[in-house]
Amino acid sequence: MTGAEALRQGAARLAAAGVPGAADDARLLLAHALELPRHHLAAALAAPLPPEALRRFDAGLVARAARQPVSQILGRRAFWKHDFCVTRDTLDPRPETETLVEAALAEPFSSVLDLGTGTGAILISLLAERPGVRGTGTDISSAALKVAQENSGRIGVCADFLESDWFSSVRGRFDLIVSNPPYIALEEMAQLNPEVREWEPHQALTDGADGLSAYRVIAAGAPAHLLPGGRLMVEIGPTQGAAVVSLMCAAGLIAPRILPDLDGRDRVVTARKPL
Repeated sequence: MTGAEALRQGAARLAAAGVPGAADDARLLLAHALELPRHHLAAALAAPLPPEALRRFDAGLVARAARQPVSQILGRRAFWKHDFCVTRDTLDPRPETETLVEAALAEPFSSVLDLGTGTGAILISLLAERPGVRGTGTDISSAALKVAQENSGRIGVCADFLESDWFSSVRGRFDLIVSNPPYIALEEMAQLNPEVREWEPHQALTDGADGLSAYRVIAAGAPAHLLPGGRLMVEIGPTQGAAVVSLMCAAGLIAPRILPDLDGRDRVVTARKPL
């Protein structure tokens, strides 16, 4: 079987399983099976597919047909300017979260705390852009912290990682606090696509309540961990802007703003500690 034949059959299998974007996913999985960059795949399509590559491709198709995310099958996801290792213990970094990174980089900072760091994608992206900045990432999951540490070492930035339930183990104050916390309400979980609902860690997706629990803790604790003039920036669901702004203002933070993502949806709330 040639690579082209395998690709055609693989795309048909995924489409029959109801996988969206079946053709693109099949190409990614075949390139992964051949251990090739995706843009080098065309040259391999006319050649017979090696037996080991065919086995890897078939295993990838089986996993994708079960709606496992492609990023978990490949073990990586592109975010900002780097590829990040991902596992079932981490939230898959998403393009809309780059809105938070871009907004954070709009002002200087010398220290940053990332609450619920997961893969470390936000923190590591910020530190890679700002050499010499002190960075700390926290997570309640030791498995996620292991992934973040691996990503930090591979990308070549220096960061501290701390197992902590939000601020519980954090000491010191920072110029910038960022977070992409679990913000999906429990009643909304059933509406998620299976790639998210069945494969990503629920504690990184939902608070098991109204979707605002993490923001209550973060807003209340941020003033004690921000330097004067320091910023708090959080990713939100598109309907949560007003509620999160209210929480920040109630905690004594000032100058709140709601920032949109590239699709025009509310995506980031930012406020700062008074001078």
